Amino acid sequence: MVLATCTGAVAWRDSEPDPAIAPERPAALSVPAPLDADAVRAAGQEVSRSTARLALQKKPAHRAAADPTAEPARAQAPADEPEIVDHLFMTTALNVWTGPGEQHTLLDVLPAGTKVAVTGVVEGQWAEIVQDGESRWVNADYLAEEKPTPEPEPTVEATPEDTEVSGGLSDAPCPSGSSVENGLTPDAIAVHRAVCANFPEVTSYGGVREGDDGEHGDGRALDAMISDSSVGDQVAEWVRSHHQDLGVSEVIWAQRIWTVERSSEGWRWMEDRGSDTANHYDHVHVTVYGYNTE
Repeated sequence: MVLATCTGAVAWRDSEPDPAIAPERPAALSVPAPLDADAVRAAGQEVSRSTARLALQKKPAHRAAADPTAEPARAQAPADEPEIVDHLFMTTALNVWTGPGEQHTLLDVLPAGTKVAVTGVVEGQWAEIVQDGESRWVNADYLAEEKPTPEPEPTVEATPEDTEVSGGLSDAPCPSGSSVENGLTPDAIAVHRAVCANFPEVTSYGGVREGDDGEHGDGRALDAMISDSSVGDQVAEWVRSHHQDLGVSEVIWAQRIWTVERSSEGWRWMEDRGSDTANHYDHVHVTVYGYNTE
């Protein structure tokens, strides 16, 4: 049996009509009322508005035009990047380490005056900084809020005829005598005279040692004998800071060694040699590059 519908009417038709059986009409079936044109238009408009609201919910929010006077938003640091709380200046050249201590890996040496970002985290003498988004560590004792001002060039004053001054370093003969200079190279003699002029409290020196197969044997080393450790600290640091002017290659003091080739590592500890003299606690040892050409 096939149900055929037309507007406003319903007809029943059997594919093979049986005159003995009357067709039964479904009880729930009703004829729809004619559609009102205004209602159709209103319903269509409501559907259109609902669809638009749904589409707006799916689209990203509209961004207002940028305000050129507004302060740009700060970029958020990745979750694993250390938080920066301040910026400080290095008062001297500092080694940069992967962790808080010289047992970690040395990565860089930053010059004095460098401005660095700090996190406020301090472990002992070590402060955490942020370099290229990574956690790094430097000596906290040499960080300051203000940028250090360069030291003025030394003023060269008039000197006696027997005194020559080169680069602010005196090469006048030492008042305590020049016998220690016998056999020393010109650079080692320059070290002797410069230290003697700047540290008159040091009055005893050691130079060439017969039979020595090292720098003391070929005249490239000078020992400044020390009775006050604070003076020894000053002499060692002063010579190190003037190593280029004096041709210095190595300084040893208080069981520590500093060399030009590994200057970025600063002072390095040496093995215990068994005595104050062997461990250089009673003298500052200075080695120069130049050899005697005679």
